[in-house]
Amino acid sequence: MGICFIGERNFENFILEYLEPKPGNFVSIEDRTVKGTHKGWFTLTLGQRARIGGQRDAWFVVDKDIATGDVFVAPTTNHPALFRDTARTDRFHWIAVDPPPELVRTQMMECHFRFVHQMPLIPCTVTLNMDGSVWISLSQPVRALTPGQFAVLYKGDDCLGSGKIIQLGPSEYTLKTGRERLVASQQQKDEPTPGPAS
Repeated sequence: MGICFIGERNFENFILEYLEPKPGNFVSIEDRTVKGTHKGWFTLTLGQRARIGGQRDAWFVVDKDIATGDVFVAPTTNHPALFRDTARTDRFHWIAVDPPPELVRTQMMECHFRFVHQMPLIPCTVTLNMDGSVWISLSQPVRALTPGQFAVLYKGDDCLGSGKIIQLGPSEYTLKTGRERLVASQQQKDEPTPGPAS
């Protein structure tokens, strides 16, 4: 998460004044090759440009593995690994009614979503979980959904409430890769096996 109140300061330098560096690798999401190193996964946020020395092209942060310290990067700012269409929040904070009667009655509700101030509202379907958290399914994939940001829901002109994003669904890249593997596996099964030589 970015910290907007620090003003015009380098975020990495700011955060490293308070946390010890934990060096790790920038790893390509496509072929798992190491592209460079960083000073700590906590200095980077999803969607930002990764400053990787020696790389001619721009790379962007698409995921992080906190256990290993690896930060996964992809070439181009619109790589499919940056786009997701589902997110789960922690216990949602409803403003007027907790939770809305429509959501209680059917466990699902259509409304609109945003997670960045002034971003266009996106149609979504919200599913209520037993613990008060919600799954949000968007009508279109959104770039750089980020755990720790707040999902805010709207119905018409009314803000319904918000919840912190704690889990993301798979990226468009992950889904595409999975489909391609499934098709390749199916094609291998469908190929005729050679009969015995006569």
